[in-house]
Amino acid sequence: MEHFNLPKRTAVNRVIPKNAFEKYTNSKQQKLFTEKILRITWTHKLSVKTINLSGEEVQEIQLFKIELKEFSTITPILEIIDKSIPYPIIFWVQHQDYVYLSTSAKHLHPIKENMSVIDWTFTTNWSDLKAITQYQLNLKKNLEEIYKDFCLQLSGKTALSTQSLTAIVENEQAIDALEKKIDKLKGQIKRSKQFNKKVALNIELREIEDQLKKIISN
Repeated sequence: MEHFNLPKRTAVNRVIPKNAFEKYTNSKQQKLFTEKILRITWTHKLSVKTINLSGEEVQEIQLFKIELKEFSTITPILEIIDKSIPYPIIFWVQHQDYVYLSTSAKHLHPIKENMSVIDWTFTTNWSDLKAITQYQLNLKKNLEEIYKDFCLQLSGKTALSTQSLTAIVENEQAIDALEKKIDKLKGQIKRSKQFNKKVALNIELREIEDQLKKIISN
């Protein structure tokens, strides 16, 4: 991942065996690792020891390169890896000359030790290696700011830079919930045969669409 131009002291470059995550998977998920993934490499670590920047909520940021055997958006696999590691992970997923980036804001599981709960995933579409250069790791201030800035780049909402990552995640969750409600209502309207019910559903739809516009415009 030379693309990020990170300091040499951040480099790890350690190949991680695909079976390293077996205790977090069932047989079907293990099969996914085998069928989809060519190689997993822990490429870099950002921490106070490697970039001389610390953090409170974010103490380390890991970078993983996932090389694939075929074009595939491997969300279930990334979630397994993410849940098994307590630090934020930035995934560089590559097949041939095409890449997509993904990272998940998460918190520790309240009961299961050494397990994380994913709050929201920020991701890009597949891009060629030249197009992916718009995303950068800006090593400034502290680890929280570095990670938040990267999440905002992936979301395309850099205007929210004054907000906390928690607020940004809550904003994304609210938008997603409203969009799902809108899709559900549109389906109900399409199927409904009663005029009065259609009117009521359309009123509800407009109210939710207005809520969505307000959240997006803030």
